[in-house]
Amino acid sequence: MRIKGTPAELEARRRRAAVLLGQGKGVNEVARLVGASSSSVSRWKTALRKRGPEGLKSRPHPGRRPRLSKADKRRLVSLLKRGALAAGYPNDLWTCRRVTDLIGKTFNVWYDLNHVGRILHSMGLSVQKPEARARERDEAAIERWRKQAWPRIKKTRAG
Repeated sequence: MRIKGTPAELEARRRRAAVLLGQGKGVNEVARLVGASSSSVSRWKTALRKRGPEGLKSRPHPGRRPRLSKADKRRLVSLLKRGALAAGYPNDLWTCRRVTDLIGKTFNVWYDLNHVGRILHSMGLSVQKPEARARERDEAAIERWRKQAWPRIKKTRAG
C-alpha cells in the first residue's frame, strides 16, 4: 500500500534515508527512523547505488488524470453550497444522482453514480441523511411534554 504524502514529501523521506545509509546505519535501523519498511529502504539503497541521487526522485503517479480539475472541484463545492433548489431541483436535498447530473450538465463530464460518492468523499464531503419529521410536529407541545409529563411518568430509582 502506498503511503500518504505528496511526491515531494515522499522524495524527502527517501533522501533522509539515503543520508542515514551514508552515515553507516543499517537498513532496519533506517527503516525504523524514517517510518518505512526495510524492503523499501533496501530498494532505495539499490536505486541510490545504481543511479545515484537521481534514483530517489519522485516519478509521476501512474493512472489516468482526473477529468475534473481542482478548479472544477472548487466550483462544484460552491454550486453544492448554493443548494439543490438553486440548481433547479424541487427540494433542497442533494443525492448522488443529482450531483452526478449537476457535474454532467455543468462540466460535461459523466461519472458513474458510485464514483461520484467517492469524489465527494475525497473532497471532504460526507453523506448526510435528513432527519424524518412529521409536518404537523409542534415543537412547543413536545417541549411542554418533556418538562411536565415525562418527569411525572419516568420511573425513579428505588432508593
